[in-house]
Order: sequence, then structure tokens, then C-alpha cells
Amino acid sequence: MDTKKTALVVGSGIVGMALTRSLVERGWQVTLVERHPNPQGASVRNFGMVWPVGQPTGTLYQRAMRSREIWLDLQQKAGFWAEKTGSLHLTYTDLEAQIAQEYIAAVAGVKSAVWLDPDAVAAKSPAAVQQGLRGALWSEDEVIVDPREAISALAAYLERHPSVTMVRNRVVSRIEGNTAYSGQQHWSADRIFVASGADFETLYPELFAQLPITKCKLQMMRLVTQPDAWRIGPPLCSSLSFVHYKGFDVAPSVPALRALYQEQSPELMEWGIHVMVSQNGLGELVIGDSHEYGLNPSPFDQPFINDLIVHFLQRFAQFKDWRLGATWQGIYPKMTNGATEYVHAIDDVTTIVNGVGGAGMTLSFGLAEEVVGELEQP
Repeated sequence: MDTKKTALVVGSGIVGMALTRSLVERGWQVTLVERHPNPQGASVRNFGMVWPVGQPTGTLYQRAMRSREIWLDLQQKAGFWAEKTGSLHLTYTDLEAQIAQEYIAAVAGVKSAVWLDPDAVAAKSPAAVQQGLRGALWSEDEVIVDPREAISALAAYLERHPSVTMVRNRVVSRIEGNTAYSGQQHWSADRIFVASGADFETLYPELFAQLPITKCKLQMMRLVTQPDAWRIGPPLCSSLSFVHYKGFDVAPSVPALRALYQEQSPELMEWGIHVMVSQNGLGELVIGDSHEYGLNPSPFDQPFINDLIVHFLQRFAQFKDWRLGATWQGIYPKMTNGATEYVHAIDDVTTIVNGVGGAGMTLSFGLAEEVVGELEQP
């Protein structure tokens, strides 16, 4: 007789698949329900960056590094492209260079961050603009995947696992006790996890309305495959990263830079524009992005936002081919009270795991291990 504990996971984005992986690793039998033939949400509409450099030291950085370890393990098992690229944060003013060096000093002995002079930057990336370059913050920890490929490959890998049943094209419309319903179909399990991104509003509208949560719409672009197999090397970031990622708040000069951007480029701050570029295994360049917050994001992209991103990118990056291959938008839930995730037990059966914001690729595998591990604590 099969005595395995059973779990139902609603949503096969990165959070749902991370939970599924952690559950089967601990001996659970899992049913994974996805509303689409394949995931279509924020998990496939991002840079594909696993980004420890932007996480504060402590729990989040450790979670990011554990997620990195799992990503690299799954690359071998599921057969998708991943590259240990590291990252470069380029500086072109004294203030930017000061922040980079403050950060390096603050995380010394914990993170891999070091300072590179312009020649060392040029050796790592032919795409970094050298004119006016003071130097760069280099971190060796970052990993890039192509989310379109990786998420699909992960779903297929989990579907092959003997302890996983994948159910596609079914929308869970209600949960009662230990049973989830989709029209005439239903599934019962010992534990249920709701990992459906902002869509958990459909299952628990009253709860969603009471939460300090909003939605974030981002606009992104992909440039065409670069000619002659030309590679940019590591992802390139500007000093906008210093004011965007909480991990850089350890640098005392960050508020001065934020104030300077607010004064000189208020449109960047207004639209939450944060400019960086990565390159996938096909040689395409993924660039972005913007951040518009609100419960009713417009379904239409705004061309002027894409123009702002491209124009700013041209300050610090140079490519062989700037032709646009695709544009898109993604929407993810974001906590407004400063919380880095929303993990909430509805009862002793159902738990919502949500609200990881724009760091799902970086944090989800580590977070899932923590959530599942707590199930076995007395």
C-alpha cells in the first residue's frame, strides 16, 4: 500500500515548480495543476537572472545562493541552458564608484564582490562602454538561464518524475477542505499549496483585498541574435541597480545617488526604470525593464518607456546589432509593506506561497525548501 503523503500544488510557475521539487525530494506524491498548456506568467517573462548580488546579506542572500545551487543541479537533470556568468555593475562617476567600493567593503568575506579597473572590465566584456568608465563592481555568483526554455524544461522534467502528476489546462476555481475543484474535476491531498502568482486573488478575493499587496507591470525587450556568435560576457548593469536592489543599501552613499537621479532624471524614477542587459544561449540580448505599480495595470505597452530604457542602455553598452526582436510585459504580485514574500496558512491544509516580487528566479528554490521543511517540524 502506498503510504506517501500527498500534496496538490496550484500553479506551475517557478514558485509552484520549486515547491513540487522540494516536496518530491522529501518523499511526497504531488499533483501539479497548471491553468495553461505551459506556464505563461511572470516566470517566463523575465531576464532569467539568478541574482545573489542584489540580495541583502543574511537569509535572503543564503536563500539566493541555495537557489543558485539548485538551478545548476537542475540544469544537468532537466537539460536546459544555463551559464555561470557573474555580473558587472559599471560606474561612470565618482559617486557611482564610491557606492560600488562601499558595497564591496560592506560585504567583504560574505559575497564575491571585488573592484575591477577599466582594463579588467574590457577583458570581461567587449560590450561595456569604455569612455568615461571609472571601473566596475564584479560579482562571480550570478547565473543566467533563458526562462522560456528553462521553465518549460523544468515542467517536463517534473512531469517525468514518478512522484509527480501534471495536470494541464485546468483552472482551480475553489478549494474546500483538502479538495481543489475545477469544474467537474477535483483533486484531494493532505496538503495544498497555492502558488499561482497574482491569480490567487481569484481563489481568495477577500484576503487579497485586505493584504498590503499590489501588482507590478514591467516592460522588457529582446534584441536579435548577435552576429558571428558574438557574446557580451557577463550581464551589464548601470548604477540604477544601486537604487533598485535592496542589497546595495549597505552602501551609505546610495541615498545621495537616488536623490541625484530624482533631480536629474525624474522620469526614470517615476516609471521605476532599471536598465540592464543579459544574453541567452541563442545569442539574443534581453534588456529592460520598467516597474509600474497598481492593481489595474494597463494591458498596453508604452513605447516611450521602451525608448527610455534603450537610450539609457546606450550610455554604458555597445552591441553589434541593436535590432529589436520582441517586446513584452509581465505582471507579478508585490508586497507593499517591505515583506520579501507572502507565505500564509489558510488552515492546516492550504498554504499560499506568493509575493516574491521580481526575485522569483533568484529566491524561489530556496524559499520552497524552507516552506516544505517546516511541514516536518514538530
